[in-house]
Amino acid sequence: MQKVVSRDGTTIAYEKAGDGPPIVLLNGSFRDHTIFDALVPELTPHCTTYVYDRRGRGESGDSPAYEVAREIEALQAVIEAAGGSAAVFAGPSGANLAIEAAPAGAPITKLALHEPFYRVDGFPKPPWNVAKTLRVLMEQDRRQEAVEYFLGSFLGLTPDTVAQWRKGPLWAVNEANAHTLAYDVKICGDCTVPADRLAGYRTETLVLNSSGTSEWLRAAAQATAAALPNPRCLELPGSWHRIDMDVLGRTLAGFATA
Repeated sequence: MQKVVSRDGTTIAYEKAGDGPPIVLLNGSFRDHTIFDALVPELTPHCTTYVYDRRGRGESGDSPAYEVAREIEALQAVIEAAGGSAAVFAGPSGANLAIEAAPAGAPITKLALHEPFYRVDGFPKPPWNVAKTLRVLMEQDRRQEAVEYFLGSFLGLTPDTVAQWRKGPLWAVNEANAHTLAYDVKICGDCTVPADRLAGYRTETLVLNSSGTSEWLRAAAQATAAALPNPRCLELPGSWHRIDMDVLGRTLAGFATA
């Protein structure tokens, strides 16, 4: 992986592949750049992809005191490595991060968002002390409990679903990155769509959700699009919180290169 240094001196690791207009892929909770291993080959015939490990994950560094502004600076550093401006595709909590970065002046030419973590009217918000609870669990090195708490209290998954996840091949990665869950919760704030700030963001934006996702995530995607002055909102085939990869690849390639 190549390295770039963020504004505060933290090293951010990224991979570059393909040829064409640049697109930065920004992952969500738990994951590092490898979450895009299946998507990158769909894009590289059309775009130059930049995938990176967010702060505290994979080969990227971290800092003792987390601030959302430092995550924005890391994204900006990767965009600078991509030539100074780029399209960005961001999923889940990464979408919330991109929404914070875009109105703050990040040089994003086009923005594609997948199911940001907001709660609109009719859907209960997570407990107010989620971030504090996660920090306490991590101070006690109770990683499994932190992951289970996040999935249940923040994402609203049932205990049976969490138990199924625990048997899956990615559970070890979930626990390894459990310390970053408090970061994602801080990015999401009170989970309210920042409609006032989005109203002034005129960069072309594509908001996506999958056909098999939760109603609260579908509603969040629709509310995000409704707050933007220049949006497209698409529902694409897929399962819970996941769009079929070939469809996602074609959609993003067409969006980034149009």
